[in-house]
Amino acid sequence: MIKVENLKKFFGTKRAVDGVSFTVERGEVLGFLGPNGAGKSTTMRMITGFLPPSEGCVTVGGFD
Repeated sequence: MIKVENLKKFFGTKRAVDGVSFTVERGEVLGFLGPNGAGKSTTMRMITGFLPPSEGCVTVGGFD
């Protein structure tokens, strides 16, 4: 399971991701759709641990 709660990322004063929350259960498929600069890649980098969130929590398989 993937659980994302109120995920936010700021680069200086620029808000890249603002309050994203969702849960993906085992066997489910999720896709991110949006224009360039919407925060899709930044969100994935935070979920995978390559980039720390400014605020919020990510849990993957029960691990923070």
